[in-house]
Amino acid sequence: MVEFMKNIKKIVRERYGEIAQQGESCCGGNSCCCGTGVDNSSKIIGYSDEQLNDVPKGANLGLGCGNPLAIASMKKGDVVLDLGSGAGIDAFLASRKVGDKGRVIGVDMTDEMIEKARRNAKKGNYFNVEFRKGDIENLPVENESVDLIISNCVINLAPDKKKVFKEAYRVLKQGGKIVISDIVLTRQLPKKMREDKKLLTGCVGGAIIKQDYLNLLSAAGFSDIKIHKETPFLLDGYGLSITFSAIKK
Repeated sequence: MVEFMKNIKKIVRERYGEIAQQGESCCGGNSCCCGTGVDNSSKIIGYSDEQLNDVPKGANLGLGCGNPLAIASMKKGDVVLDLGSGAGIDAFLASRKVGDKGRVIGVDMTDEMIEKARRNAKKGNYFNVEFRKGDIENLPVENESVDLIISNCVINLAPDKKKVFKEAYRVLKQGGKIVISDIVLTRQLPKKMREDKKLLTGCVGGAIIKQDYLNLLSAAGFSDIKIHKETPFLLDGYGLSITFSAIKK
């Protein structure tokens, strides 16, 4: 188990690099995006036809487990940070909301995803969006520079979730907000399942118990934690997909 934990980021980086190059989603029996095709799976988790038609082709890889933008209030001029931005779908949708005076920063640790997102940005003329290579446990973002953080089915992949939430708190402005969709557990996974590479990259193997997840948020300093949507997740009743918000006060 210890050796497996050391290799988590390598396993995730390699798998999502493959997805970026192949243009495939992680869809499968245990993944975070089960459905009958990328657009259909995205509709199931809350994206509208209008949203899916409003991003460059190839920006949606079907990797989400919810739609944080459905509850994220954005204003013109806001700075938005997307943790684990992938090919850019949520960053591009946010860019429309913040306008020319606003800015969207996507952070991803996978070279192939960053390259794909940048191509998509160029293709769609998104001049207020930039993509930075980085680790969400050590964000390449200045202190107190962000109004809103969004993320979709990514934090479950991070080995050190405590550091992720501390970093999110650091880069948010006072009064800033996080809106996140993610996978949490209702009961512990057996060791064999936690060490299954497919379950890890399918957004399940690295997930933690729901209350532990919320406790990490509180410990990082966040308040007004609200769960806006909670739906059962596949995998024999082990998981939930939640979309929640929290405030830095």
